[in-house]
Amino acid sequence: MNPRLLSLLLLLPAACVPTPETPPPLAGSTIGGSFALTDGAGRTVTDKSLGPRWRIMYFGYTSCPDVCPTTAQVIGAAMRRLDTEDAAVAAKVVPVFVTVDPQRDTPAVAQKFAQTFYPRFVGLSGSPKAVAAAAKAYGVYWSKGETTPGGGYLVQHTNAAYLMDPDNKPIALLPTDQGAEATADEIKRWVK
Repeated sequence: MNPRLLSLLLLLPAACVPTPETPPPLAGSTIGGSFALTDGAGRTVTDKSLGPRWRIMYFGYTSCPDVCPTTAQVIGAAMRRLDTEDAAVAAKVVPVFVTVDPQRDTPAVAQKFAQTFYPRFVGLSGSPKAVAAAAKAYGVYWSKGETTPGGGYLVQHTNAAYLMDPDNKPIALLPTDQGAEATADEIKRWVK
């Protein structure tokens, strides 16, 4: 090995070199918690009923004009990529879409939206109280905007896709803004 390169490598701080013991970025955070929502078939889905699978938790709404469909599309593309590249990892992960607009997004509407992007995507809705409790547990901000004369409205909300372990503990924010490959790579980094 080149002696100059070796001396440069020895000067790198230990913190820059990832190790197997590197804790997940969200370890110890209070993101996540119990929830009870409804899927498109009318079944109650809870944080416990999703175990022992890893899950991607994404909150949005089906009438969103841009951010939600884009993020859901990236999550779906990342999952399809995993289906091809590492089916064992893909089988351990379930993507979950939770609406922050239960007024318009019934469980059936949320499920249809989610499955447009990936067939195993679970779409969930519920009462406004149940949705608010789930959003609060995951640190998701959301606020209904003003209603237009036509009756429509936008919902401002946090755009974050959380990777949660089978015990519903937060692991990492998925880099959906960097595309499907980066998102799939981050999932593979943690799901074993």
